[in-house]
Amino acid sequence: MIPLNELLIFVLAALGLVLTPGPNMIYLVSRSLCQGRKAGLISLAGVVVGFVFHIVAVSFGLTAVFMAVPLAYDALKFLGAGYLLWMAWQAVRPGAAMLFETKELSVDSPLKLFRMGFLTNVLNPKVAVFYMSLFPQFTSPEYGSLLTQNFTLGITQVTVSASVNIVIVLSASRISEWFKMRPVWAQAQRYVMGSILAGLALRLAFSERK
Repeated sequence: MIPLNELLIFVLAALGLVLTPGPNMIYLVSRSLCQGRKAGLISLAGVVVGFVFHIVAVSFGLTAVFMAVPLAYDALKFLGAGYLLWMAWQAVRPGAAMLFETKELSVDSPLKLFRMGFLTNVLNPKVAVFYMSLFPQFTSPEYGSLLTQNFTLGITQVTVSASVNIVIVLSASRISEWFKMRPVWAQAQRYVMGSILAGLALRLAFSERK
């Protein structure tokens, strides 16, 4: 079983993923503002199923890789650290997307909403790279089955993402207006998330193999 302190650190990384503007965030906020909360929640259901798709694929893949090539851990450790640093830079770089950046969307049927949410997530490379580079940093043969550990991390990430996105979908209009009227807070959010991601990157880069 993954230690609680390691799981809490992973939760921070998952929070950084969901609060860094990307295809999922832009789509869900845009859909909620253009078509209402119900449409946003249906789209979110598709996004969550997309996460499950990534979790299953990456969990079985990583388990097979580590059984065949144990030294792959070292390569993925630095990949994970580099990816987190890239995410940190994307959060604070000049001209970076704001947390509630939106685009105009047409009114779609529930089935299309679900499908678009699913495809937006499945085709988002950020999710797959996040899982592939971060999961190995928090798993160890000492904790039991690697497959079980990967699923535990995946479920944790989906729980964090779904919880945050539900709040965003239900309050998209109010939160969006709040940030528009308070640009300093929007800027602060970017730097807070960037700092957390950079700190996690350094932790991973200098961590020793379990």
